Amino acid sequence: MTGILPGSPCWTQLSTTEPEAAKQFYGELFGWTAETDPDPQYGGYTVFSLAGAPAAAVAPLMNPQQPVQWQLSFAVTDTDATAEAAKQAGAQLWMGPMDVGGLGRWALLSDPTGAPFTLWQAREFSGFGVVGEPNAFGWIDLATRDLEAALAFYQAVFDWRVWPHPDYPMVGMADKMFGGMMEMGDAFPPGVPSHWTPYFWVADVDAAVNAAVKLGGEPAYGPADVEMENGPRIAVVKDPQGASFGLFTPRAG
Repeated sequence: MTGILPGSPCWTQLSTTEPEAAKQFYGELFGWTAETDPDPQYGGYTVFSLAGAPAAAVAPLMNPQQPVQWQLSFAVTDTDATAEAAKQAGAQLWMGPMDVGGLGRWALLSDPTGAPFTLWQAREFSGFGVVGEPNAFGWIDLATRDLEAALAFYQAVFDWRVWPHPDYPMVGMADKMFGGMMEMGDAFPPGVPSHWTPYFWVADVDAAVNAAVKLGGEPAYGPADVEMENGPRIAVVKDPQGASFGLFTPRAG
């Protein structure tokens, strides 16, 4: 994935019980630096940067019932209009639309299969300043209880293009592929809801998993090679607070 088009992923944020621990874990794993906004209206919101470019963020939970997890934001030109279109397509609106200072306009929703996501209408802040290189964001993955419904929803709301595959259809905008979807099967316990997972590009998946474990993380899947043409090597890891994220290394050549 390169660039930010309307309808494409533009940001990813970790909501966690222990932001300071997260700063240390991800800082050491990816070489990110952390800068916390001093304005109290942003509640300790911290931007991770890679070589000075915004790469991701971490923030405290907004309420005790909120799960520890990575969330994905999708770029829109009009948050209010897109939120309404999403509702008409079966989404649940949880918060917003609302302004975030002068940075942008935001809304939190869940798709018809239950996966949460946010909308972001950029003003002063556009989102990723770096993507598609080592230690930066590069892919999104939806695990869903209803693959057909999820595909229909995101096509209707964001006009995503779908590259068909029987097990893992991939999605994107125009000729830019940026994610994939899979039906949740027996590998997922019944209580696990549909969810998006961000993937970060690393130079060596196996080494990154080992490093994450040494820092207190836990492997959840892989490392494993994706058995499709030009498939990458991937893994899913849980950080010390339990938030899952993906790692991948593109196949050489």
